Amino acid sequence: MTSPLDAPNPTLRAAAPTKARAGTVRRFLRNPLGIAATATLLVVIALAAAAPLFGLPDPNAVDLRDAMLPPGTPGHILGTDPSGRDNLSRLLWGARVNLLGAALAVSVAFVIGVTSGLIAGYYGRGIDTAFNWVNNLNMALPGIVVLLAVRSVAGPSIWVSMAVFGVLIAPGFFRIVRGAVQTVRNELYVDAARVSGLSDVRIIGRHILTVVRAPVVIQCARLASIAIGVQAGLEFLGVSDASVPSWGSMLNEGFRRISLEPTLILWPSIAIGLVCMALVLFGNALRDALEDRGERAPASPTTAKDDDLVAPIPERDGLAEGALLKVRGLRVAYGSDAGATEVVHGVDLHVRSGEVLGVVGESGSGKSQTAFAILSLLPEGGRVAAGTIEFDGRDLTAMNAKERTALRGTDIAYVPQEPMSNLDPAFRIGYQLTAPMKAQLGLSKQKARERALKLLEQVGIPDPEKTFDAYPHEISGGMAQRVLIAGAISCGPRLLIADEPTTALDVTVQAEVLDLLRELQRETGMALILVTHNFGVVADICDRVAVMQSGRIVETAGVDEIFASPQHPYTRTLLNSILEDVPVRDYPFDDSSRSADRATGVNT
Repeated sequence: MTSPLDAPNPTLRAAAPTKARAGTVRRFLRNPLGIAATATLLVVIALAAAAPLFGLPDPNAVDLRDAMLPPGTPGHILGTDPSGRDNLSRLLWGARVNLLGAALAVSVAFVIGVTSGLIAGYYGRGIDTAFNWVNNLNMALPGIVVLLAVRSVAGPSIWVSMAVFGVLIAPGFFRIVRGAVQTVRNELYVDAARVSGLSDVRIIGRHILTVVRAPVVIQCARLASIAIGVQAGLEFLGVSDASVPSWGSMLNEGFRRISLEPTLILWPSIAIGLVCMALVLFGNALRDALEDRGERAPASPTTAKDDDLVAPIPERDGLAEGALLKVRGLRVAYGSDAGATEVVHGVDLHVRSGEVLGVVGESGSGKSQTAFAILSLLPEGGRVAAGTIEFDGRDLTAMNAKERTALRGTDIAYVPQEPMSNLDPAFRIGYQLTAPMKAQLGLSKQKARERALKLLEQVGIPDPEKTFDAYPHEISGGMAQRVLIAGAISCGPRLLIADEPTTALDVTVQAEVLDLLRELQRETGMALILVTHNFGVVADICDRVAVMQSGRIVETAGVDEIFASPQHPYTRTLLNSILEDVPVRDYPFDDSSRSADRATGVNT
């Protein structure tokens, strides 16, 4: 069965991974520490692999006549140890043993920990309980005692010891993977994959593994460096076979003769430190390249080519003199200057005190990105690439982070479109309302409580006391949106930005929320920017409208002018897509019926 989540075109399926891999390589190559760490690891691995080809003396060849030769001696570049064995030869052959031992331990831990973590996190219930119990028992075992016991049973084999050590460190992978999988196993895209008929194995492989790859990469690098250190420690203690050259045995020899020749302990110490450091830096660089942090923009609002866009219509309601907020030439981009992706292209808009401005356009037109830029809340990697954002005569783009933060809540507030996801489920409604008031307004706990209850009553909550003491999951979506509105106006903002505040609500509740916003705006005199794609909402509450297409404002005018004589083709297209060419229906009931229909764009 073909899943709708899989690309139906084989060419597309092949091209997408290729492009993703190329982008990962480019991002990795832009990290100088990652390149240096990779080069170091490759050099060490290459030297270890080519050790038999260098014509060095046998690393176990004892010659007491050449004992304790200093570095630089002909034929012995790094000198010899107390038994006359060549230090360079032992260092390179020891690298083979230590690198392979660490790889063995990490491989065992990876297979056991990642596999069990995926299964326990995905299936949960009894399987999760059993796997978690086994891993907790594993973590409780004294590792060094277990390794010494294994040595007494299996003999001085470093390979057996490192395999057992891999089992002991497997919980490091298990706990990270299990936690990551538990956070996404009930996400909608996973449910969609189940509904489409994908098997559990395929869902885990295609949709779950991508979530855990970043922490797993870091954990691999971390545990590899730990494995090298532990292996060297075991060899230093004599747990391994003394006939096998290794960095730990060199440390043992050097430590015993440190007063006679300090360089004996220097060479293995440098090798261990350099490899461990390179592993950690390599893991960090690879994780950053895979996750593409700071360069992936949201869905681009550029839905049409520049050649296909009609020139914007000049604003028809005059100049922006005296406006509370003025946005001029705003450009929002994601990524570095060299490969930046611009999602907002030269936006101009303004809003006066006491005015309601509707920013309308199809999904992906750049409305929310413009709002986030005004709020200085762009997602990670986003930045204002050009333009100015003036609030009450002050340029927000020229302020530092502390100054911009001080404006939020008291001067500029925000109402998000997903009410339930914007309330912290761990705290009661009352705490989430009073905390900002105590921090921003300096109110006491009692005063903040009184104000919060008054606000809840003001936004139409029927039982403010009960809602104040409730957790977010105990209230409905409509009540949660009212709570967010109460929180947004709690500190008396002069500008409120509402981003699709009615999208997640049913029609009746949408009308109630719009009525509430309109009433609060009139009572407080604050400016209101309403971000929406619904012209019914615009007609119901807004004074002016700014129409956005592909990251640009294409037309701005009063509501009556927009509906009566839209000038831009895109505006006419939007209106034609929602309006019905039929007579306006009668409303035999009260005004709420009309508000409900207007909120959904019916017969506006």
